[in-house]
Amino acid sequence: MQPDNEIVTVRDFKFPRKLVYEAWKDPTHLKVWWGPKGFTNTFNRFDFWEGGRWSFVMHAPDRGNFRNECTFTTIREPELIVWDRQSKPLFQVEVAFSALSDNETRVTFRQKFATVAECNKIKKYTVGKNDENMDRLEEELKRMLAESA
Repeated sequence: MQPDNEIVTVRDFKFPRKLVYEAWKDPTHLKVWWGPKGFTNTFNRFDFWEGGRWSFVMHAPDRGNFRNECTFTTIREPELIVWDRQSKPLFQVEVAFSALSDNETRVTFRQKFATVAECNKIKKYTVGKNDENMDRLEEELKRMLAESA
């Protein structure tokens, strides 16, 4: 059972863990699929190492721009990526990659908030949107696999 101060999205992908992880660590792929349906991204900085910064703007199709400032705190390739958001709302993101087989990977996307109240403020906006994000990741993985064939 997940704590009340977390939002967790789990998705199984029919792709190897190495490829799935690559879609998260390579900004050329990440900026294509990151965010809900219709969003685009401008990455200003993407330093993929522990202590590295990720600075970007998410552009909503009809609701403006959302500035994001993050710091990577844990990177264990190909198992785990953790970052802290410095822009509000504040929370930590933990993404775990589990190989279910040679060609199937489970991604567990966990947003951890300091309090239940903070979690509840954005939960109503993110739950379905996190699924849209995973749908976009799946499309990018298909494209990446086709390019590598």
